[in-house]
Amino acid sequence: MYGFKPRMGNTSKKLAAKCTLLTKEEQKYVAATFRAASKNSEKIREEDLIVSGKVDAVLLEKYWGPQIDPRLAQYLSNFLFGSGQQKSPTCDFNRFAELYVYNVRGTVEERLAVIYNCLGKDFNEDVELPYQLLKEFCESIASTYIKIVKSSTSKRARVWIEKGFRASASYVQALGEAVAATVGGDLDSPHHHCNAQQLSKWLQSNILLKQLAELVFVNLYGINKRSGDESPTPLPPAPATMLPGSEGLDAMPDYPAFIDLSHIVWINSHLPQKYQHKWRFLFSSHIHGESFSTMAGRIQEQGPSILIIEDNSGFIFGGFATASWAWSPNWTGTDEAFLFTCAPRMRIYPATSYNDHYQYMNHHTKTLPNGMLMGGQLEFGGIWIPAEPFGEGSSSESCSTFRGYRRLSKEPHFRFRSIEVWGVGDKPSLDKDEDERDITRDYEKSRLYNPELHWNICETLRVI
Repeated sequence: MYGFKPRMGNTSKKLAAKCTLLTKEEQKYVAATFRAASKNSEKIREEDLIVSGKVDAVLLEKYWGPQIDPRLAQYLSNFLFGSGQQKSPTCDFNRFAELYVYNVRGTVEERLAVIYNCLGKDFNEDVELPYQLLKEFCESIASTYIKIVKSSTSKRARVWIEKGFRASASYVQALGEAVAATVGGDLDSPHHHCNAQQLSKWLQSNILLKQLAELVFVNLYGINKRSGDESPTPLPPAPATMLPGSEGLDAMPDYPAFIDLSHIVWINSHLPQKYQHKWRFLFSSHIHGESFSTMAGRIQEQGPSILIIEDNSGFIFGGFATASWAWSPNWTGTDEAFLFTCAPRMRIYPATSYNDHYQYMNHHTKTLPNGMLMGGQLEFGGIWIPAEPFGEGSSSESCSTFRGYRRLSKEPHFRFRSIEVWGVGDKPSLDKDEDERDITRDYEKSRLYNPELHWNICETLRVI
């Protein structure tokens, strides 16, 4: 733990100037937030945040914004004022600053102490935390982050929201559960209690929780304000940096969104970082029709992409393909590929490197399966979408290509309500020579895979 004891001054601003934990820029905003909550005194009183043992939502809306989840407000009150017999009627600037610093750039031990204190426990290696409490803490962080996204004025967030991407309570809860479930053991049957060693290992590896917490506390403490803005409240929402930018949605007046903002955050957080900044809309069965040829034509040569499917039972799942989709009798892709589920639970299945069966797409061949496949074996994989009849698919019971794999759809064979493909990152650029090679290659593919199309091209050239 940091051991600082700045000398008390007459105002919170003077206190902040003595706080070596905070940068000069942070001091200004943390002091402004503290000054507002403490009514310009040296301490925040418990009764200013708690009324009859319950969080005063009106006051919290005034000082910490309407985006905070009520459960998180109670957890933070536990950290700031203590709980049980150790509860204090006031909180000084030191403790207030610790809450911010530990969550934004604290060590694993400091972040662990925050969780213990928020859940009403003293940090001790011998003390175990009930998994249910940990799950609810993660849900409160996820819920607060999504509330921040919904209240954000950034163009990135507004485009998704205005196109119909919602943030349903059940999916936000599922996001929090997915963050907590990685604490150890079987993802589908976590431990009933978690010890400090398990929690420490979990915090070291859980990048998503760290990112969510950092964005939440940057917002609550007003660190993202523009230079020159001295007003302590209301706090402006920080940019929704875990959401990717979107490309191609503007041209869709009635976009049929079936995934949730929580799903986008979940999937995007597991992509390689170089692809997290942008999703490019390529195909939707609702917009472009239920045609395998149309889908294939729109997703080829687009670089890495995400396939997302909703089956007739409401299960939402898909995969990240690391290579451009292209007609080929061979498997392609790399071990950065993964499969995922979004509903009813959020889970990621990374590559095992047992085999390289990451992605495959073929059409109009007699000797090989025609369709799209991710993982497993031909016609029997993690995701198999046959070219004919389009609208059906299957997900096998086992798949050696991806670690921890469970069947993605509710039933082994399914019909889908929706299927979408998104390119991720920037679209691959092609120089002139590559363009010419692509034209030649596309011509050869048309001749090889679609003799009728080849004949039509030849007839057109003959007439010209």
